[in-house]
Amino acid sequence: MAHPFHLAVNVTDLDAARTFYGDLLGAAEGRSTATWVDFDFFGHQLSLHLGEPLATAATGKVGDHMVPMPHFGVVLPLAEWRALAARLQAAEVDFVLPPSVRFEGEPGEQWTMFFRDPSGNPIEVKGFADMSAVFDT
Repeated sequence: MAHPFHLAVNVTDLDAARTFYGDLLGAAEGRSTATWVDFDFFGHQLSLHLGEPLATAATGKVGDHMVPMPHFGVVLPLAEWRALAARLQAAEVDFVLPPSVRFEGEPGEQWTMFFRDPSGNPIEVKGFADMSAVFDT
């Protein structure tokens, strides 16, 4: 990856965020202070700051689903996506949209899942069998 993305969002509890992002999602912790912590979120810099998370609503129509907006996430190779989905299911994560495939047989076919972190921030993780198809139309 040539240019990692940086995203900073608010969370209400840094300890809960550390458990969720670090232990469950497997993100390596970076720098931190008493009010924020950085994570290597699948090769991207995710900064979590103490504060009020953004309000979200299910206003994004994708296929047959209304998904929470705004949201953030990552696109993974399908094998890695499946391993993460299994880990989240084993941890009994409450999914907004459980692991499923969409646009099956079409350009951009993808597997997706939506869930929330402990502060309510919605996260989407997509999986592609062919990473070169991420931007196919």
